[in-house]
Amino acid sequence: MKYNATAMSEFILQGFTDVRELQLLLFTILFFSYLLTITGNTAIIIISHTDHRLHTPMYFFLWNFSLLEIGFTTAIVPQTLTQLATGNKKISYQGCMLQSFLYFQLGTSEFFLLAVMSFDRYVAICSPLHYPTIMNNRICTFLVLFSWLGSFLLIIGPSLLFLQFPMCGSNILNHFFCDNTPLIKILCGDVQLLRFLGFITAVFSVLGSLSITVVSYINIIKTVLRMPSATGRQKAFSTCASHFIVVSITYGSCIFLYLKPTQNSKLEFGKMVAILNTMVSPLLNPFIYCLRNKQVQQAWRDALVKFTAIVKGTGKP
Repeated sequence: MKYNATAMSEFILQGFTDVRELQLLLFTILFFSYLLTITGNTAIIIISHTDHRLHTPMYFFLWNFSLLEIGFTTAIVPQTLTQLATGNKKISYQGCMLQSFLYFQLGTSEFFLLAVMSFDRYVAICSPLHYPTIMNNRICTFLVLFSWLGSFLLIIGPSLLFLQFPMCGSNILNHFFCDNTPLIKILCGDVQLLRFLGFITAVFSVLGSLSITVVSYINIIKTVLRMPSATGRQKAFSTCASHFIVVSITYGSCIFLYLKPTQNSKLEFGKMVAILNTMVSPLLNPFIYCLRNKQVQQAWRDALVKFTAIVKGTGKP
């Protein structure tokens, strides 16, 4: 079969709406959401570095996760804000391919790091005496590097295969960023191998990391329920509650979006789920961790006291 392949230099993202008033309203909402996301996650990175009480594996993983969240949302939101502000829905071919790669690479890194954080909580609660030995600096650094580099190696193959396909038909993508679902629809030729490889990659990255998380939490729950002290049980659950909420939001949205063998779901509903994944989740994560974590709350109170003292000239700069 012959295909009318086209060398596309740019794409047009349909986005959310063509109504100018709604575009400006969405711009305002997303702009302040993005600002809060960057501020909240940056604050976690800063407080984790400056407060010595947070120099533990748990917060080492947390500030790396916040760094990933900043990169993940920045790969999508600034481009979307530009479209909403100017009404220009065009994105270059190179920009689109880069955005798509960063979205999946950083997103996959988050899955791996969430699994690492689950394993960290499992060791801390189920083997507290061996925790300092198991989760030493070398192991923690290795696990973070694996999360970053492992995701790159996993995503680079399908991405390079995607670039080998010519494109046919319209360059209009029914999405607000360069997701793989609308992009695959405009490829020429038999894309079954590409779809299958993408599905296998998603299963390995999402369900593979999720299985580690589930097993970790099953063992955590078993250990906590055997604790004789109610105070001990409450403290143990408290340290895991924030992470469990983040895991639920992140995995829930991505399983819906990318683990369907067929891509027949309505794209408009898919856009709403993508908003949860790319904008809402990175915004909520800093607040979830701060509101439910007494150590972080105390660190912020102490930092605020020191800052106030410096401003008033009664403290040491």
